Amino acid sequence: MSTTALTLKGVVKDYERSHLGRVTRTRGLDGLDLEVRTGEIFGLLGLNGNGKTTAMKTALGLLRANAGVVEVFGRAPGSEESLRDVGFLPELPYFYPSMTPREALAFYGALSGLSGAEVAERGGPLLARVGLAHAADRPAKEFSKGMLQRLGLAQAVLHKPRLLLLDEPVSGLDPLAVHDVRKLLRELNDEGVTMLLASHSISDVERLCHRVGIVVKGKMARLVEQKEWAANPGHLETIFVETVRPSAEGR
Repeated sequence: MSTTALTLKGVVKDYERSHLGRVTRTRGLDGLDLEVRTGEIFGLLGLNGNGKTTAMKTALGLLRANAGVVEVFGRAPGSEESLRDVGFLPELPYFYPSMTPREALAFYGALSGLSGAEVAERGGPLLARVGLAHAADRPAKEFSKGMLQRLGLAQAVLHKPRLLLLDEPVSGLDPLAVHDVRKLLRELNDEGVTMLLASHSISDVERLCHRVGIVVKGKMARLVEQKEWAANPGHLETIFVETVRPSAEGR
């Protein structure tokens, strides 16, 4: 089995926008190198617009790189085989307002190739695990942001992925929801799920991650091992600020 879950080598991604015949190009990733080892939680830190979400969408095959190599467990991103191994929680998960959690899992489970029996077997325990058993038959339009985030996480892990991509998983959540999501992520990692976690919450990255990559202007500016901050709470924030400040002040 591969020791690397996700690899990006020299990945370049340019966005093109056309207006009145004039094409504007913006570089989202500028030769990004990233390696997520099997079994770890890898944190991705960076200021807004520096490439964190672009890196995840490239790994999912939602965006095609202009240059470089992207591999998910040694396979091309976006292929049916690689997507079976990947779960994704976007920053703002969306569900049809009239759909209940039970219906949502049935819908997304079918899209993931699960049988009705598999969804029925996994769905109930999974909703209980994310704290939504009491709301399994309520429409999503009645949900708070925290409840939608919990449902998004349930959807992301329903098909038992080996790699989980998390884009701001605790953004805007209340303290109880943050605690519950953090606990569930630790449990999933203990069960063998590898994670790439992009977040602005440095304290959550400190608590959860084994390694951290700091992205500046689409490049990997610094890799940080857990031992560099574990004995000194708050030190990761210092490292982050020192790494990104020159770029931020040059805006």
